Amino acid sequence: MSVEAPARPATPPPPPSGPSVGRRVGALLLRWWRRLTAMRTAIILLFLLALAAVPGSLLPQRSLSQNNVRQYFTDHPDLAPVLDDLYLFDVFSSPWFAAIYLLLFLSLIGCVLPRAAEHFRSLRTPPPPAPRNLLRLPDSGRLDTSLAPAAALDVVEEELRVRRFRVVRRETAGGPEVSAEKGYLKETGNLLFHLSLLALLLGLAGGKMWGYEGSILVTEGQGFCNSFQQYDTYSSGPLVDSGDLSSMCVDLDQFRAEYEEDLTASSFTADIRYGDPRGEERKTTIGVNEPLRIDGDRVYVTGHGFSPTFSVTLPDGTAFTDVATPFLPTDQRTLASEGALKLPDLGAGQDDQLALEGFFAPTGLLQGGVLSSVDPRPLAPQVAIIAYQGYLGLDSGLPQSVYSLDRSQIERGRLTEVGAANLRVGESLDLPDGTQVTFTGYKEFAALQYSHDPGQLWVLAAAVALLGGLLGLLLLRRERVFARAGSAPDGSGTVLTIASLARGGGESGPRFTELSDELQGALTAAAPRTAPSDPEVPPRD
Repeated sequence: MSVEAPARPATPPPPPSGPSVGRRVGALLLRWWRRLTAMRTAIILLFLLALAAVPGSLLPQRSLSQNNVRQYFTDHPDLAPVLDDLYLFDVFSSPWFAAIYLLLFLSLIGCVLPRAAEHFRSLRTPPPPAPRNLLRLPDSGRLDTSLAPAAALDVVEEELRVRRFRVVRRETAGGPEVSAEKGYLKETGNLLFHLSLLALLLGLAGGKMWGYEGSILVTEGQGFCNSFQQYDTYSSGPLVDSGDLSSMCVDLDQFRAEYEEDLTASSFTADIRYGDPRGEERKTTIGVNEPLRIDGDRVYVTGHGFSPTFSVTLPDGTAFTDVATPFLPTDQRTLASEGALKLPDLGAGQDDQLALEGFFAPTGLLQGGVLSSVDPRPLAPQVAIIAYQGYLGLDSGLPQSVYSLDRSQIERGRLTEVGAANLRVGESLDLPDGTQVTFTGYKEFAALQYSHDPGQLWVLAAAVALLGGLLGLLLLRRERVFARAGSAPDGSGTVLTIASLARGGGESGPRFTELSDELQGALTAAAPRTAPSDPEVPPRD
């Protein structure tokens, strides 16, 4: 007798393997891209970009005015460093602003380009067939006519074409019908608005990549040429080379500032001469809101101040007359200013150089030996100076500001104080070695900014197109009209069922009523007229 071996349990099938790491990463990237390119995301990013630009309009920016930033640090010594760490004085070049800008750029590309392709296809696509039950649409109704169905639809088609509808006629199981559509410019305006916004971002980005700007303080009677080496501060795009700078020089002839009764500045104007160094010079006057514009280059007036002038007479009789240096305003209300005059080339040895550190008051008031200014207008100019002799450290290889002394040289004893005085115009300070320093007056300086932005025309064109697209989006309407002809129940004529769908441009009810009335009038005018029958004559007796 044979014994059957027990059946071996079936091996369970292996569990289905999950998606690979690459597929999961791809799915996550696809989901992220779909969220990024959604219209809602683009609107949120646009709002964030506008919100991020608010600090740039409320706080002074280094790219526009170094003096105002310096004044903010003076007025808010505790808060200013914190704001500076957050790039709030360089908002438009900060990493977080660039991140929002780049995300908005990608979102618009992924959102607008597919919609543009879809809109292009819709322009070549005929209007859709009429819905089965037209009376369910919000704006619908019936029109009676004695015309045949085909003739009635001929009248409707003609009237719709006069109103610039694109019309398609079809034969369906429910009867002959007409589908009409117009208002494609509304969607075109929508796409033009978003494409213009994309072009605007491209123009701004191009201006940052190929643009540059530099700031310099120019005293009356002096000038500068467009060179990075001459600017006090400058910034340039990553694709800008020093050889790309346009060849132009600017000289400041005269600066004028006018003030209101409350001593606030009402206008700044600067008379300048400009032109190519090898060409003809031209003269013009520029102001704060009236810059010099030449082939994409602009010269702005961003501020002003005073440059005290001194005459220095050495013991051997050598004189340096009317030497001017800009003093930077420390108080914008009174234009009280601080600065330094360095004279390293007096013919003496290296350790006998002269420097003046001072405080300039346009309208000076001396109280308790302390000089202050009470008015920004130069009504009574005075200067408080401290004279130093020794080694200035200009050839040490270490950078130092031209508007202040190197404090380390004073701390090391390389610079020694040799005199101090409060001077009016014409008064002098005599130093122990016989050198005489005379305060001879002042000149005004203008803070000029030279800017080159190759994307400004692109930005202007994009802004105009953006406005046009916005107007089309808001004022135009997208509208579809359907009409279906059928025989009247009593067989005496035709019943036209019409309906419309509208988007944008206000309420659609009055417009549909107007269209219905005009169609009814056209149908009545096209219907054949029936001549009245002769009255029956009674028989004669």
